[in-house]
Order: sequence, then C-alpha cells, then structure tokens
Amino acid sequence: MTRRQLLAAAAPAALAADTRLAISSVKAYPVKVGGLYRDKPPKFASDFDPARSRWMGPFAQLTGAILVEIQTGQGITGYGLGCGGAAGAVIIEQHLKDLLVGANALNVELLWEQMYNSTLFYGRKGVAIMAISGVDLALWDIRGKHLGQPVWRLLGGPTKDKVPAYYTGFQVEEALKLGFRAFKHPIRNGLAEGREGMRKTIEELRAIRKIVGPDATLMIDCLCQWDVPYTLEMAERMQEFRLYWIEEPVSPDDLEGYARLCREVRGPLIASGEHEYTRHGFQELIAHRAVQLVQPDTTWCGGLTELRRIAALAAAHGLPMVPHRGGSPYGLGVILTTPNCPLAESFGTLERSSPLIQAMTSRFENGFYFPSDKPGFGVEISRSML
Repeated sequence: MTRRQLLAAAAPAALAADTRLAISSVKAYPVKVGGLYRDKPPKFASDFDPARSRWMGPFAQLTGAILVEIQTGQGITGYGLGCGGAAGAVIIEQHLKDLLVGANALNVELLWEQMYNSTLFYGRKGVAIMAISGVDLALWDIRGKHLGQPVWRLLGGPTKDKVPAYYTGFQVEEALKLGFRAFKHPIRNGLAEGREGMRKTIEELRAIRKIVGPDATLMIDCLCQWDVPYTLEMAERMQEFRLYWIEEPVSPDDLEGYARLCREVRGPLIASGEHEYTRHGFQELIAHRAVQLVQPDTTWCGGLTELRRIAALAAAHGLPMVPHRGGSPYGLGVILTTPNCPLAESFGTLERSSPLIQAMTSRFENGFYFPSDKPGFGVEISRSML
C-alpha cells in the first residue's frame, strides 16, 4: 500500500473519531431488574425485628435500577444501566442534565470528571455515583455505535473469547444442568440468628457441595451480616467446603476489620468492593490491605470509565477482579479485555425475566458468557420496555 492509499484508508476512521456528537436529550427511568423489587412496603414484627436492617428500600442495588437514555442531535441513542431509583433519576434530570445537554458525547472522560466534581459536595459515594454510572455507560454505548464497534473492542480487544460464569442464587440444581461449574450461595443467617444461624449455614453449604460435587467452585456472599469474630469462627467451620472466597462478611466501612480478616482467614479469599465507589474508594481498600479479590459493579462504582481504572489498580497490586453482575453486557466487556478477571457473575440467567432483562442478558452457553458483536453494548431497548 502506498502512503496516499494508507492515508485515504485511515481518513474515515479519523473523521469519525473527530466528529462532534452534541447531546440533545438526557432521561432516566427507574426500572425493575432482578427479583429484589417490592411494590409494597414491608411489614415488621416489632421495632427489634432483624428484617428492618435488611430492608434495602427503593434506591439500593437492583431494587433501585435505572436506565439512562441519552440522545444526540445526529440520531444516535445510548443506553446505560445505573442505580439509585427515583433519587438517581432526579440527580440526572435536575443536575447532571445541565452539564450534558449540548456537550460532545464523545468526550466521555471529560464528562465523567465534570460530573464527579460537580456532585462532589453531596456525592463521592452512593446515589450520586450510581447516577453517574448510568450516564457514563450510555455515553460509552454512543461511542461504540458511532464507531460501529462493540465497546469491548474499543477497550483494546479481548484476552479471551468467552468468560467462565458463576451462578448466584438458590436454584443450584437448575444452574448445574445449564452448565455452570461455579456457584455462589447468598447467606441468609447472620449475627441476629446466633449459633443456630451458624449451624443452618453449615447445613446449607454441605447440601450444596453434595449437589455440585467436589470439583465445582463454591463461594458465599454474606451480605454484610457478620462481624469479625463471627467471620473468623465461620471461616474455620467452613474449611471442609474449600470455598474460593468469602464475600462482604462485614460492613464496607470496616476497613480495619477487613484487613484483619485478610491477615487471619486461612483458605478462602476475602472479597469486597461491591458496595464501594470510584477508584478513590478502591485505593483505600487496597492501601489498607483490606481486600484479596476486588468486586466493583459497573452500574454503580462509577461506570465503565471508572471500572477500567479500578481494574488497572487491582492488576498493579496483583489482585484478581470479579465485577459484581459481570455477566451483563455492561460488565462483560471489561472482564473480556482484562487478564486478571477470571469469572463473570450470572445476570438474567435463571432470574425472573422480562423483555428488559432479556435485552440486557449476554449470550450464555454451557457455563460461559459470550460477548455481542453489535455496536456499543449490543443492548437494544424499545419504547415498550421502558
């Protein structure tokens, strides 16, 4: 190829990269995702009912999922999954929208920094970052669609052609039949249940290990229901199950507690980060040596822009990263392109489904998730789904 031919071939890509895509519309829709949503407020037995501390309300995690829709004047629409429910939607439509409308949708990094700094005095963590996450993912979706490429190709290309999946939930036998070879059991007993709760947890894990067999990978998610002494005792009692990791046993704010667990627990890794935010929060976790397996969630840690930074931070410290709900198209791209990401958590597979959930479920076959070759995240949303 001559120099002139080379320049001519490169010109369309260069022009595409330089084109300004002005944002014309920003909307956020609270949506039902997963099986955690409740239409009615709960009823508690008394002021001392342990369920009161476990009621997550309408804004947290998947109970507060939001879908962000960003349109450009050139006719490209991007969709991103965020969190914060109606509160997150208000932050987007009454604050972030002022920064976004009229701006160039391709300036993703710049817009992230501006949104973070603009919400700094009431944000930094929680609902504000959840809202920014949805916006950031919608902007990456626009970038991919503009260039006609899946987002994972924009991240540097794959390090693997498919990602081993693990199943989170209680339908273990059904998951085994679908080809899952790794399983995470959500723990339902904590400090409030005392030693009887310990006994029930051991019985549940013994039954699961019998079902999945001795060679399957097994993990637990404690949902922040334990404290350090409880975790240390349970870690010893659970040795027979050869757990890969113990996830979020104590409060995310107990950095010293996590550091002690990382020092003293034998066998399973101490996993944390699902409820941490931005690279700044993960820097604190790592600096305190309070995590051994990093678990950011793309849809509330700060979006893809921040997840890439967290992945690099984890890699620099030799830590594996397994993003929460990584099997969704919004999480799978980073896992696919990051060498230190060994697994993708189930999303949409064996969960209560809807057309929206189906649109956001990656292709799953015999224990693996596969990326989409469609531009952007490959998530196609219709008006009826919203």
